[in-house]
Amino acid sequence: MENVSVLNGIDFSPEINMVRYLQKIRQYPILEQDEEYLLAVKYQQTKDPEIAKILVTSHLRLVVKVVSKYRGYGLSAAEMISEGNIGLLYAIEKFEPEKGFRFSTYALWWIKASVQKYILNSWSLVKIGTTAAQKKLFFNLRKIKNKLNVVDDRELSPNLLKGIAKSLDVSVQDVTDMNMRLKAHDGSLNTLIDTSSDGGSEWMDFIADNKPNQEESLAYSETMKYRRALFNKALVCLNKREKDILFKRRLYEKAVTLDDLSKTYHISKERVRQIELNSIKKISRTIESLM
Repeated sequence: MENVSVLNGIDFSPEINMVRYLQKIRQYPILEQDEEYLLAVKYQQTKDPEIAKILVTSHLRLVVKVVSKYRGYGLSAAEMISEGNIGLLYAIEKFEPEKGFRFSTYALWWIKASVQKYILNSWSLVKIGTTAAQKKLFFNLRKIKNKLNVVDDRELSPNLLKGIAKSLDVSVQDVTDMNMRLKAHDGSLNTLIDTSSDGGSEWMDFIADNKPNQEESLAYSETMKYRRALFNKALVCLNKREKDILFKRRLYEKAVTLDDLSKTYHISKERVRQIELNSIKKISRTIESLM
């Protein structure tokens, strides 16, 4: 990958000493939105590795936060972080700041994709299955168990097994088998990751709060604001009847029926349905042209 060189001089891999790595990346400042935007634009124009280095180092903590959510697969945290950092490099190359999103929002997808690919390759497709549904099961079973407060090693009840299988579109046997595999690799949050210091350091010491931090909350707010602005601009492509039908069918808390709208506009239910679908297509095309 061409831009790996941007990390020359950075202790990019945590393999030698995890605690030292985690302490070091805290020293890199988190960029303000305006500063981040200007740097990203300049990097697009110049491909200056020093600019990429600033953007990357300011988001190394985001990689650690993502990796903390994939603990328990029996894999080295240091290796997962290294893979996540590679995803961060790809994000730098693909990021388009003019679209209005924060880099952290965009990079999150690339980081997760890199970490998940590494986990899948490490476990091997033979172990987890090859279908998209089985891969979804692999990454979501533990999350579902946590939501259901099933945190010990007891077997899942038949009702739970059926519910999980239905929600993830797999068989009950698939859920049972995957649960057994994952239980064999579950790790404690109190597992020591470094014993060189007094008392050692545990994973718990470095796991981020699940609540959105200030940067993530801001990014989400900005994303929603951007989407609303695009949608409002795109609405001008619809006439009064199209807009009314679209809102009543898709944006009301309780959708107005096709029958009621057909009576309001003295047209068939099928015609109402066509107007609704055509309005969505017109909105989508207009939004694409605005982006």
